[in-house]
Amino acid sequence: MPSADNLSEAAKIAHRAFIDMSNSKKAHFDRLLAIDAIYESGGAPSLAENLELEKLLANHDKNVLAFKTAIVAITDDAEKQQLLQLMS
Repeated sequence: MPSADNLSEAAKIAHRAFIDMSNSKKAHFDRLLAIDAIYESGGAPSLAENLELEKLLANHDKNVLAFKTAIVAITDDAEKQQLLQLMS
């Protein structure tokens, strides 16, 4: 597996953005599953739970945008391929 150590600064930023995006996706999805399990037999999430989910989703949206911005900044195709290998 390739290492992020050998990437350019732009690719390292994109790699970090990918990790942040993956973590925020997991945080939102995990909380969504936990809330769903609580209310599986009926009922609905509280206002506080809905606000928490909105906050987690907004953070994920921000991370997606940061990743999209970072990935287009990488101009070297070989380096993009190396980054894709790291992300898989």
